[in-house]
Amino acid sequence: MTDDTLPDPAADPLADPLAWRPLKAPSLAEFEVIATEAFRKLPRHFRDRCDGVVVRVEDYATDEVLDSMGIASELDLMGLFQGIGLPFQSESAPVQMPNMVWLYRVPILLYWAEHEETLGSVVTHVLVHEIGHHFGLSDEDMEALEASVE
Repeated sequence: MTDDTLPDPAADPLADPLAWRPLKAPSLAEFEVIATEAFRKLPRHFRDRCDGVVVRVEDYATDEVLDSMGIASELDLMGLFQGIGLPFQSESAPVQMPNMVWLYRVPILLYWAEHEETLGSVVTHVLVHEIGHHFGLSDEDMEALEASVE
């Protein structure tokens, strides 16, 4: 390799592999900021119907969750909706725990590292998919919603 085929670090500082050394994966707190921003960018009518939905970020799903879903590896689950979706709620039902969306940081980061998407778009995809379960949306509805955000 000649000097003229190497990337110019002045033009793109991250083109130099050594420039990446001080960078790190986002912490849980930083990941929550990314998730909050992804949620904020969703259409208002979608966000308004999420009143009371709690979004949580953890490194991995619990063993109990993985076992209940028949998932062998903690790396295979990027997100989860827990609760009763809007179409299934009723006024006469007893008071329930709030609906929750879980985003699992490490599996999302691994997916991101292996694909050509931005981290924000991966987080948005998982967030929309899980909130979509709250609405009882089909996969096609979720894809259309994601397309409206991009």
